[in-house]
Parts: sequence; C-alpha cells; structure tokens
Amino acid sequence: MGYRDAHAVDPTLRTAGRHGPQVVLALACAAQFMVVLDISVVNVALPSIQRSLGFDETSQQWVVNAYALTFAGLLLLGGRLADLYGRRRVFLTGLALFSGASLAGGLADTAGLLIAARAVQGLGAAILAPATLTVLTSTFPEGTRRTRALALWTAVGVAGGTAGNLLGGVLTEYLSWRSILLINVPIGAVAIVLALRFITGHDRPTARPRLDMAGAVLATLGLTALTYGIAQSHAEGWGAPVTVVSMLAGVAALAGFVVVEARFAPVPVIPPRLFRARAISLGNVVMLLAGACLNPMWFFLTLSMQNVLHYSPLQTGLGFLPHTVVTILVAARVTPWLMRCVDSRTLIAIGALLAAAGFVWQSQLTPDSGYLFGILGPAIVFSIGGGLLNTPITTTVTSGVHTSDAGAASGLMNTAKQVGGALGLAILVTVAGSHTATPEALATAYSRAFVVIAALMVVVASLACILPSQRDERRSPEPTR
Repeated sequence: MGYRDAHAVDPTLRTAGRHGPQVVLALACAAQFMVVLDISVVNVALPSIQRSLGFDETSQQWVVNAYALTFAGLLLLGGRLADLYGRRRVFLTGLALFSGASLAGGLADTAGLLIAARAVQGLGAAILAPATLTVLTSTFPEGTRRTRALALWTAVGVAGGTAGNLLGGVLTEYLSWRSILLINVPIGAVAIVLALRFITGHDRPTARPRLDMAGAVLATLGLTALTYGIAQSHAEGWGAPVTVVSMLAGVAALAGFVVVEARFAPVPVIPPRLFRARAISLGNVVMLLAGACLNPMWFFLTLSMQNVLHYSPLQTGLGFLPHTVVTILVAARVTPWLMRCVDSRTLIAIGALLAAAGFVWQSQLTPDSGYLFGILGPAIVFSIGGGLLNTPITTTVTSGVHTSDAGAASGLMNTAKQVGGALGLAILVTVAGSHTATPEALATAYSRAFVVIAALMVVVASLACILPSQRDERRSPEPTR
C-alpha cells in the first residue's frame, strides 16, 4: 500500500453541513482536552478522595495509576481500532466509555469502584485520544488547513495539561471532588450528539476487519508492564524487584510484539511499513524525547512553586497561566504562520534550543527568587520554545501516512509521548534525588532536573536537523463535506 495519496481526504469520511469541518475540529479538541485534563485533575483532590472513601496511603495512588496504566497500555491498540472499525464508530465508542466511566467514578461510594471507574476511563481515553487525531488528519488534507487544525489540537492538549491542577483545586474547594469527574459527563453527552450530527457517512472498511489479537495482547501487556515498572521506580527505586521484573517483562513482551508484527500478523497493530518513513521512525524518537522533557517539567515546576517559593495550590495554579497562554498563542497562531515559510525541522530545532535556554534559566530558582524572574521570565522563554516545536513534530509524524494507517500512526505518536513522559519523570526524580526538606536543598535538587531537561532538549534539536525537510507551502483544498 503506497503513500502517494496520503494528502487526500479519506473519501469514506464526510462532514455534514457548511460548518462541518469546524465542528469536527471543535469536537476533536474538546475530546483531547478531557483526556489530557484527567491525567492530572485528580492530583489536588486526592486528600479529599482519601477522606471520603477511606483510602489508605498505599492504595490512593491507584486513583492516578489506574487511569495512567490503562491509557498508556492500550494506546497502540486504540489507534489501530479506528483503522479497522471506522473512525466515527471508534470516536463515539471512546467518548461513551470515557463519559460513562466519569459518571460511575463521580458517583462511586467505595474505593474499589472508583479505581475500576478510573481504569475504564483510561480505556476510553486510549481509544479516544488517537481517534481525535485520526479524525482530524482524515478530515483535513495535508497542507495549511491541516497544520492549523493540528496546531489548535496541540494547543488545547497543552491547555488541558496545565489546567488540571488549577481546575481540580477550584472544583474540589468550591464543589466536591466528585465534580472533577462529573464535569466530563455533560461535555461528553454534547460531544456525542454533535458527532452523530456532523461526522456522517459510513467509514467502516468494506472488508471484514481482522484484529491482530496476538500483537494487541503483547503490545498491551508490554506497555502496561513497562509503565508500571517506571511508576514503581519512583517509590521503590530502580533496583527494587518489582521495578526490575515489571520492566523486564515489559521489554520482553514488546520484543515479542515486534517479532509478531514483522513476521506473523496478517493485519499488524503497527504496520512495519510505517517505520520505513524517516519522518515517522525518527520523528517518534524526537516525540519521545520531547515528551520526556515537557511532560515532567510541570511536576518540577509545581514542586518548585510550592516547596521552594511556598505558594499555595491556588497560587501555583494561577502561576501556570503565563505558561498556558504563551504556549497556546505560539502553537495556535504563530507556528502555523511560520510553517508556511520555514522548514519544520528548523522550527523544531529552534524551539528546542529556546526551551533549553528557558530551562537553564529556570534552574537558577532559589527561595529568594521573585515571581517575575524566578517563574515568569523562564516561562516565557521555554513556553515559546515548546509552542514552536510541538505542532511541527505532530505534523511530521503524521505526514505521508495513508488513511488506512492513520489510526496506527496516531496511536504510535501518542504512545511515544506518554511513555517518554513516564520514563523522563522517573529518571528526573532519580536525578533530583533530594529527601531534605529545606527550601535551599530542594531548589538545588530541582535545579539538577531542569539542567538535565535542558540537555535533552539540545539532543532534540540535534535530531531535528536530520528529519526530512518539510514546508507547508501549498494551499490545501476545502475539506470534503
């Protein structure tokens, strides 16, 4: 199957009405916002959840981990489902699962029920996240219109990540911890109604779909075990038996997955032909490294503001507003315009170097730093860098992909980002490695983490230079209506 018609809109996917493409874009962005938001929104509410449902100190982490493990473990499979069973059907299924699990979690009266609901939420997210990207790349052909759509999708994802702690704190303080889950229900219901109206047509394959069960099981087990092992390294250490066994089992399962996909699977979960394209193979390495930097930095920024500068949770959430605003403006407005006249790999390299400079500045934070030079200044620099590089990476790893493989490519990209973030956080926590409670010692520990993040961003810039050249020069036709 070739890639020469990869820029064309999938003829099986239609959008109803004159404003159909815009509504589809809004739906994809809203779904992506919910998925990313629910990774972090429960963090601030954990003490309230613990008191309400009687969690002990050990089990309350599973309110977070149940979502994270199923989400990361099932992303590859979730992406391929859209190719095999139709983007519209899978998008709606993911929305229904996510919204229904949010309702169950918000009404849960036992710890076990809440954990189970969070696991099903993660399943819905793993189906929904790659489907949002697949629907966009199938609705908007390669070129300026797709770039603008992906830029907005990327910016909304960033907003969801940064808004989690602030929204969770506000909802928990003024309503209840249950509201952080129940808020997804009306949003999901409206999105389902709009998707039924505006994503029309029959996009199911003409041939009977065949799911590669062996590959699906190995991918899920491998990613889940690997993610669990990485998560356990935070509390148990890298040498702990549970960490070592989990990570070895994950690597072994993923190695088996590679063999099955390359030699035995008639319809692979991840078609090996995707990796023949340098934009996809190298681009996902860049995505993994960028995720290892940009995802954990929120963790260390939160700790820096609360433990070093002694900000309250609400002050910390408000302190993140410049990061969010600058990243969204650059990603959604500036970057699409620049991509019309500047090579994508150049933008990725420039963005990574700017981000590295911002993180070096951030590493200078001390307990005596004020907000202006301790937080706001570095935020502007590395947020501009992050806004410049995110959209070009996304367009790179989804370019030249035939519509029949769009879901697989989307799942691969999301997996690279999530695994990179988990692995980066585990490594950076080890690098920081301070158990001293004084603000000075904590500032030094967090400084080490930001210096390592800066170094990794320089590696991202170096790898970007050998990505295929891409420039968003041509005018794209209107998406198929």
